[in-house]
Amino acid sequence: MANSTEYPAALLERASKVKLLLMDCDGVLTNGHIYLLPDGKGGLFETKAFDSQDGIALQWAHQMGIHTGIISGRTSAAVKERARTAHMKYLYEGNTAKLPLFDEILADSRLTPEQIGYIGDDVTDLPIMRRVGLSAAPSNSCPEALAAAHYVAPTPGGSGAVRAVIELLLKAQQHWPTIMAKYEI
Repeated sequence: MANSTEYPAALLERASKVKLLLMDCDGVLTNGHIYLLPDGKGGLFETKAFDSQDGIALQWAHQMGIHTGIISGRTSAAVKERARTAHMKYLYEGNTAKLPLFDEILADSRLTPEQIGYIGDDVTDLPIMRRVGLSAAPSNSCPEALAAAHYVAPTPGGSGAVRAVIELLLKAQQHWPTIMAKYEI
């Protein structure tokens, strides 16, 4: 991933203010594929695949005091577990009208929109992407999300896009050396 000197100054300024990183799930934390598997009782169970590099980056964000959360149109036990293991502060599922949920989070967090980042990949994410201090999109997002993003991750959703955004935040907020020191780098 890029060094902080490789990011534009305006992007670093936006990223330096983010205290809460929200994101969509399908197409951001995952590649957008939904797996329906037999549940052994005659029904189906939905699951998803998550990227491990995104997972460690979510841990780093938590350790450095950057809160995270998911706003997803679908409901899934796999997403609940990912949110739990990543120490996410917010999890909203089952509603594609995301703006009212964002407003609720804004009120609860007592943050300003400039202190919130959002990663989205589709048109349902645009209302939030247009309101936050830092909007980001995976490289394979729809054209409208790419156009609305302040930062486009170099990788597609489910393949390290969340990691790229978190690295940007950590570098802009001068946390990157602390993270690297843990690994003797």
